[in-house]
Amino acid sequence: MLYIIGLGLGDEKDITLRGLEAVQKCEKVYMEAYTSLLSFGLSTDGLSTLENLYGKPIAIADREMVEEKADDILSSARTSDVAFLVVGDPFGATTHTDLVVRAKELGVDVKVVHNASVMNAVGICGLQLYRYGETVSIPFFTDNWRPDSFYEKIRRNRELGLHTLCLLDIRVKEPSWESLSRGRKKYEPPRYMTINNAIDQLLEIEQKRGESAYNEDTSCVGFARLGSEDQMIVAGTMKQQLAVDFGAPLHCLVIVGKTHPLEEEMLDVYKLESARQDQKDDESA
Repeated sequence: MLYIIGLGLGDEKDITLRGLEAVQKCEKVYMEAYTSLLSFGLSTDGLSTLENLYGKPIAIADREMVEEKADDILSSARTSDVAFLVVGDPFGATTHTDLVVRAKELGVDVKVVHNASVMNAVGICGLQLYRYGETVSIPFFTDNWRPDSFYEKIRRNRELGLHTLCLLDIRVKEPSWESLSRGRKKYEPPRYMTINNAIDQLLEIEQKRGESAYNEDTSCVGFARLGSEDQMIVAGTMKQQLAVDFGAPLHCLVIVGKTHPLEEEMLDVYKLESARQDQKDDESA
């Protein structure tokens, strides 16, 4: 049996009772470590904390293992119970859907234990979840690769008055292009996109496309370490968000669409003092 178990967003205590029971009866436990991370990342202390609570040794499953060596995981699941741990909810990334399909093709039984994910946890800012459009991913730009496919999706969402959740790039154990060209993998240091970096890239693409999908005065909500004890939520314009230090990863961003009065009231809770003053000045003008 293959158990795919959501861990939630914060720390080791966010696992559900059903998930914990499943982990504790498995012979092998893997933890997916490239689509997202718990608040303590992959530090030795963090991993041992998981192992101590769950009572099992945990093997880190990086992108290479999951996408290229999944058969090793699935072959074990044919004869014993195997747990595959995923930060957030198991189906927050397409890779995990692919794992289920491959398991079914091999005749491996699969059980899924759901948990909270960024897709619903962003509701804490007060923007109603059913008023979101298509979610987009913002990748790190390079000198010769500056994709803008997300721009069209944001523009369509905003034309419909819908909010847009932007998931920001995470690069963990990624081989450098230079090392690949030499036929010897050398991994780059981990990188986690910040809200500030994402907004810079968004504004660069708007300047390039010039279709007025958004601008520096567009309202946004920035989230850092969502679901953890020290989570940070800030509402304000893109320009205002650029001045904020959101601290440690992980970050995500919501571009606000048309708002209901109740949404506005809740957003006001998270506005910077400067943003509230700007709003008062606009209303009194």
